[in-house]
Amino acid sequence: MIHVYLDDLRPCPQGFVPARSADECVLLLQECEVGVLSLDFDLGWGEPDGLQVVRYMVAAERFPKEIYIHTSSDSGRSTMYQMLYQSKPDYVKLVNSPMPYDILQQIANNVKE
Repeated sequence: MIHVYLDDLRPCPQGFVPARSADECVLLLQECEVGVLSLDFDLGWGEPDGLQVVRYMVAAERFPKEIYIHTSSDSGRSTMYQMLYQSKPDYVKLVNSPMPYDILQQIANNVKE
């Protein structure tokens, strides 16, 4: 199981696999079991955004166990959250904010062990 951090600019937290584009993130979701996914919305001028990843998850019914939305785009956050909330299975934890520090630390510590 892997944890994926979708963002074109921010540094990837320890214990996560970076996805720098929507296409990279979709490929990881297709090929791997994803435990935690953290989503950005804006992924570069003229590039597909985080909503493309959300649309893929909904259409393919392929969801990680936990989804956090860390984007600074209020409209992007709202759109992604609403689409995920309406479509996700009950077992998926959906959080409309960045990952709390304790979750980041727990994942980073599991990598060190």
